[in-house]
This record gives sequence, C-alpha cells and structure tokens, in this order.
Amino acid sequence: MIHYLTAEQETQIESWLNQLTLDEKIKLLSGADTWSTQAIPRLGIPDVIMTDGPHGVRADRASAKRPYGVTTAFPTGIGIAATWDRELVHELGAALAEETRAMGCDVLLGPCVNILRAPLGGRNFETYSEDPYLAGEIGLNWVLGLQGKGVGASLKHYAGNDQEYERMRINIVVSERALREIYLAPFEKIVRHAQPWTVMAAYPRVNGTFATESHYLLRELLKQEWGFEGTAVSDWSALHSTAPALNAGCDLEMPGPAKYRGGLLKEAVQYWQVSEETLEDAVRRVLRLIVRCMPGKVPANPHLASTVAHRQLAREIASESITLLKNEGNLLPIQDSVRKIAVIGLNAMLTVTGGGSSRVLGSEWITPLQGLQEALADQAEIIYEPGDDNRVTGQPVEASYFSQPDGSQGLKAKLYPNPDFQGEPLIMHVPALDEWWGGASPAPGEIDGHAFSAVWEGQYTAAVSGLTPFMLVGNGYSRLYIDENLVVENNNGDVVPDYGNYGPVMVGESNDLKAGQTYPLRVEYSYQTEAGFAMLQLWHKPPYVPADGHARAVNAAAAAELAIVVVGSPDAYETEGLDRPTMRLPGHQDELVVEVAQANPNTIVVVNAGTPMEMSWVNQVPAILWAYFPGQEGGHALADILTGVVNPSGKLPLTLPARIEDNPTFINYPGDRSILYGEDIFIGYRYYDARKIEPLFPFGHGLSYTQFTYGELSCPSSFHQGETVEISFTIRNDGNRSGSEVAQVYLHDVQSRIPRPPRELKGFKRVFLDPGAEVRLTVRLDELAFSFYDQDLHQWIAEPGYFEIQVGSSSRDIRLSASVKLEA
Repeated sequence: MIHYLTAEQETQIESWLNQLTLDEKIKLLSGADTWSTQAIPRLGIPDVIMTDGPHGVRADRASAKRPYGVTTAFPTGIGIAATWDRELVHELGAALAEETRAMGCDVLLGPCVNILRAPLGGRNFETYSEDPYLAGEIGLNWVLGLQGKGVGASLKHYAGNDQEYERMRINIVVSERALREIYLAPFEKIVRHAQPWTVMAAYPRVNGTFATESHYLLRELLKQEWGFEGTAVSDWSALHSTAPALNAGCDLEMPGPAKYRGGLLKEAVQYWQVSEETLEDAVRRVLRLIVRCMPGKVPANPHLASTVAHRQLAREIASESITLLKNEGNLLPIQDSVRKIAVIGLNAMLTVTGGGSSRVLGSEWITPLQGLQEALADQAEIIYEPGDDNRVTGQPVEASYFSQPDGSQGLKAKLYPNPDFQGEPLIMHVPALDEWWGGASPAPGEIDGHAFSAVWEGQYTAAVSGLTPFMLVGNGYSRLYIDENLVVENNNGDVVPDYGNYGPVMVGESNDLKAGQTYPLRVEYSYQTEAGFAMLQLWHKPPYVPADGHARAVNAAAAAELAIVVVGSPDAYETEGLDRPTMRLPGHQDELVVEVAQANPNTIVVVNAGTPMEMSWVNQVPAILWAYFPGQEGGHALADILTGVVNPSGKLPLTLPARIEDNPTFINYPGDRSILYGEDIFIGYRYYDARKIEPLFPFGHGLSYTQFTYGELSCPSSFHQGETVEISFTIRNDGNRSGSEVAQVYLHDVQSRIPRPPRELKGFKRVFLDPGAEVRLTVRLDELAFSFYDQDLHQWIAEPGYFEIQVGSSSRDIRLSASVKLEA
C-alpha cells in the first residue's frame, strides 16, 4: 500500500516553499553531515536522519544526532531472496522500521536491487537475485513493510552498480533493451507500486553519463514515465557537478557539507544555468521527504532495537533461506541414532558476513558450532576442528574483545580539536574501533573533520593463545600499542579511501598472547588533510588454526559417524569496494572437503557464502547445504535444518555455475574504463538455458525432506491484449513431513521476431503443506509479463502469437506446461 501525502502535508510543503529564501532553498539540497539533511529552524523545518541498511540497521558509528547501538543482524539480501517469501520480507521491512526509529533515524538506506550479474561481484551478497522479477518482488515487499511503519526507504543503487571494480567511475555500456528488461525492471516495479521516499543515484556512468547526471535515468524514466514523487539522492560522494546534476534530476547531495551545491549552486541559479522551476521542484521533493518523516520522529532508544521478536524473525528468515542443494541417500536430517559428529571448518566457529556499509554489529551472534552444540547436547558428542585457515586478511575486531577496567564493554575515545593531541579532549564511549567519518567531523560543531587527533583506550582479551597479527586500516597517521608495546605504525597520509580499498594495510604482530588474558590496548590517530575523508579500523587475525589443523580435521572425521564441514568466505571477504579475485573457495578448503569426504563417506558440506563458489568436489559428498550469510541467528537456523526441526525450503535466487568460464560475463568482466554488457538480456539462467550449458545447480533449485507433486494445470487457450491470463495448478505433499514448496511460473515466447530466452520467471507462489495435503494455486499474468522492450520503438511490445507457460520447482525442473495464444 502506497502512503500518499495528505492534503494537510501538501499545504505545509507549499507554505514552506513560499517562505524559503533562495539561500534556504539551496541549503535544503545538500546534507548537513554524513547522515542528515539540513534543517531550517526559522520555519520549523527539521532535518532527516539516515542510516545504512539494508539487512539490519547500522548503528556502529555515532554522530551528534544518533547514538551507538546494537541492532539485529538479519540474513543478507541474497539469503532474504532465497526464501521467496513475500509475506516474511514484508515482516522484515516492518521490523527494520522499528529498529530504525529506535536508533533515532528516519530513512534506512535500502533495499539494494541491483542485478547479480558477475559472480565475482563483491557486493552480490547484499542484493537479491540475477532475475529482475524476483528482485523486484522481494524489494517491493521490503519497501512496503518499512514505509508502512513510517520509515523511508532509499531504493539503490540506480543504476548499473553491479560490480565493485572501478565502481566510482567505470562506464557501463548496455543496450536500452537490457536496461529496461533486466537492470531497471526491479526499480520500475518498486517505484510504481510502493513509491519509495528516496531513490539513490549510483556511482557509475551508464552509457557515458554519470548516473547522478543522467537526464534519461532520473528525469525521463524515474520522475516522468514511472511517476516517482520522492527525492532522488546521490550515493555518498557520487556527485560530480552542480548544474548538470540538478538539471538531470538529482535533488539531494550527500553527504554534507556541500561540495557541488551551496555557493556553487547559488551562482548557477544567478547565471541561469539552473532554472527557478528546476530548483523549486528539487526543494519540493526534499520537503516531501521531510514531512513524510515528521510523524514518526521519536527520541532514540537503542534498547528497543534488537528485541526477542526480531531475533526470532531473524532465525525464521535464515531457516527459510538455507537451501538444500543435494541429499543423496537421505543423509539429512541427522538421524536420532547418531552419537558422534565431527564439525570442521573455521566458518563453523566464527560469525561471517559481508563487509562495507551494510555490515551490522548484531546483538547475540550464534555460530554454526554453537547452534549444533545446543541442539545436539543430549544426543551426540561433537568434536570440533578448524581444519584450514581460509582468512585472506584480518577482520575488524568485534566489540566483544574490548572492555574497560570497570568491566564495561568497549573503548574510551578521546577526540582532540587538532592533529597534535593537545588541549581538552572530547570523551566518547565506542563499542569498537571501526570509524568511517567520510567527509564529516567525528563530532560536528566541536571537531574539525580535516584536522584532529584521537586516542582509543581499553583492554583486549585474547580468544586463543599465540602470536596474533594486528592491522591498522585507514588513512592519516596511526599507532597501536598492546601491553605498552608498539605493535603497528601506519602512515597513509591523505589517501581517500573507498570501502574495501583503503590504501596500504599495515600489519604488526603482538607478543605471544594467552587465551582468556586481558591486555591494555591504546590506539593513537592523527589526521590533517584537505581531503577530509578520515577513517580508521582495527583488525586482527587470531591464530585459531594449529599448524597440523588439516590432519587433525581429517582424523576427527574418520573417528566420527558423521562429518559436517562448514566452508565459504571468511568474514568481510565479500565486501563493498572490492570484487573477489576468484570463484574458488579461499585457502585450502577444497582440499579439506575432499580429504574429509575420503575419511568419512557421511560428509555434509555447508557453504557459507553470498555469491557463487566453484565446488569441484560436488560429486564426492552426499549432502550440500547453501547457508548464504544467515545473520546473527544463523547458527540456530542451520541446526534447525540439519536436525529436521525445520524442513528446508530455500530456493536459489541465482545460478551456481560449474566454473567461472561458463558465466556470460566472463568475456567482458571486469572491463577497464568501460565494461560492455555484451550478453545483453541473456544474464543468469537466461544465458545457461539459451546456450544449453549445464550449471552446477540451477536457478530456483532447492530440495526438501518431503516430496511435492504438481498437476492439473489450467489456463485459457487464448487471450487478447490488455487482458490478464489466469493459470492454476495443484500441488500435493506426497511425503511424510510437513514442508513448504515454491512453485515457479516461467514464460517462453514461441514465435518472437527478436531473440528471447527459453524461459523467464513471471510469477511464483510459496505454499506450506502437511503430509497428504493438496492445494490449488492461482497465478495471474498481465500483459507486461508477455512483453519485450523494443529499443527501436522505445516501448514495450506484447507480440501476438503462441507462448508456453511452464510451471516447475526450478528453472531446470519444469513439471507442467501449456500453450496460450495472444490474439492479434
């Protein structure tokens, strides 16, 4: 349901607009700082406070207008989409709205509906799918749930931010047809059916023009054709101009203070480079955002963020997302008779998620090992071995490692108003050292963000014994002391960082730390540069894996009745700012799986990753689960699936190719100054089906512990343009367990004058059935479902002729089909 402005709100906007001076209008079109817009106290116009999403409310960095806090870390986007559950995603949106308000914020920067195009994309975990229909449906319900609770969405990244390599400046060369049918389709659906309060213009160029300056994207399509009424906001520091960006339709520059607005915009208005009409349209759109946010504004109360209900919701989403790829001999669920289990893999004992702006601290993280130990405490002995170190680098030190002498958690920060540690410092308490101030001040109004210094003090408790590498990541000049010993010194000067690409990472090794022992820790930081883009993080790499870890893991597997190997990406390996170097599992995890499987034929592999991984060992193990990045309740959810408390129902929202060379982007990725989307509309399963390439696991695939039978497909023999086609079919649970199935409806244009894929997803229904139960499902297909975009005519065409309707359990498991004719 779209929440339109009331007549009273429209009147308030026009009243403000008539009273604003030129300087005040210009002020409203840029941010005040990293997270908020400008306020106009004279007229009672408040600011709007934003925070990162989209799979949790980011609260790890405080500002003068929002506190630190602990929020719920839900599964990341790719896992959310694997549920194929519209209602559950709507619940997620509502929960995120409640946590956003608890943190004193008005807008959550999400959802991310960019298409999962290249398997190596660093941010694939954050988006939903390779398919525009699925991405649009998931994103639509996310926005409806969020905005239904009075919190604004920021639909991102519009458009073409489909890889991290050179994302700030690369030129995306793509046909208009591919843009409209694939890359813009989720945005169009969500704008038309949910009216997000903001849309975020992306970093890259699209066909030669920066997205923030694209009249075609922002004004012609978004605002005119699709009827977008909200605010078009730049991605952070994505603006490159004054008049061109505003004339194109980019209303709000973020972050503040202004770089291309302010005095430059006033000059552009005075010299008629920007018309009064264009200026007022942008101001009116920002005022709409403000009045929409006003009714829900409440004082921040971080204690209301991560509730028991929200943690339970996180567990439910994770349980529905986990996808059973393979289950030979019904090895799963774990039988009650099993008494000894080997759990292997570093990812089993660590919490793993993606890196970058979407990273969420979470409240109570449950690892796979903890989840299994809790679930099987009364049944089986669990032996754990890490096996192999898959960490390519260190990870940010989590808040749980830090404490104060009084027993409280976190670090004490002292901020000085100069780079020399002089004068009276501003004292703050922070959970961890993970600071990204961007172009703003660490303490607006008190500290100059271009010249300051800081000291963080506290205690570090070692998790394991041994030499522990530490890293200082960021710019400026920094030093780390542990137990009064200088461990790391880093001088990165005025490097302007991007997520995942901070310049040199300086590494030092501590003394031989002892597990459970607490050591004094101090970090000093000095920053002085015109760039004004300060950031600093403290990373570590505890020595979790013994030198003989590989052999110990194999021996543990041989001694157990069942082996569970948890492999995948290390924490923050998949991240904003960097694409992955390869589709292979990092480290020696492939070899570990092979040797464990040789030692124990009852080996279950759990893949903990947000994007495709090669699995050369796929035929050597009987059972495989894909867990994605399941969030803070992932350990509980995985245990629920493995033990049969929950019947798996996740379906792949992406294709898992056998090798990277099979992927359609392989020829053109990553590009240089430009990247050609040479595969055109044939992305993901559309390509594999058209080329008859056998994937490792197909789009939409996901097994259950029960069996479903499809039947009795009913559809009309013909229809006319403008009519909706209604199809129906039955599904029956023929197994002995209750479970959910996702029935997928695909279309194939049999008689097209232009190339079209063998099948395209156009509908789906998720249904829960008890054993023996049967239900008839109905799916309605409108004219757009049958259409393609004609880039010569610049319009959607539903071409008369025959179409094949395909109904199945995946894109390669079609159970029913029928023909329908679109009459001329």
